[in-house]
Amino acid sequence: MVAAEKLSRTEAHVRDLATDWPVALYETLKSSGVGHMSYVPDAGHATLIKLFGGDPDVVANMLTTEEEGVAIAAGAWLGGKRSVLLMQSSGVGNCINMLSLPVQARFPLLMLVTMRGEWAEFNPWQVPMGQATQASLEAIGITVLRAETGADLVETVEQAATMAYEADQQVAVLIGQRLLGKKKW
Repeated sequence: MVAAEKLSRTEAHVRDLATDWPVALYETLKSSGVGHMSYVPDAGHATLIKLFGGDPDVVANMLTTEEEGVAIAAGAWLGGKRSVLLMQSSGVGNCINMLSLPVQARFPLLMLVTMRGEWAEFNPWQVPMGQATQASLEAIGITVLRAETGADLVETVEQAATMAYEADQQVAVLIGQRLLGKKKW
């Protein structure tokens, strides 16, 4: 009975993460000590942006371009705060040169990147950078992890936060477009 109950709770938890992963992701980041969040507005990050933006214990910065977020994350770290940078895969191309800052200075960087140019993409302009995102990040020295399901995403971000904040690593978690769903205009 106990094992069956435990399994049923686990199955329910996995089902919940299929749709409620942004809330679980927020809770995971908060429990990792994140007190700062920078973002370029993005539908894939909308719930996470809203949760962090409404949290009085978190400083939230809306960016005009993604590379600003890299510099702001460095400043947050130097000021004693753990930061997370939210962006879309097209933004990786915008900040690739600035990523030399955390790599060379060896300060923690955690980026959550919603992917475009993949699953059911309708916009051909999103495809080239979507295909180049992982290779571009790895070429500059960023560790890249990827998640395709809500449960995998929460677990992956938990591990990425440990790598970034405890081992001074630069980590990007790619959030598969299939998890986000098909964009509609």
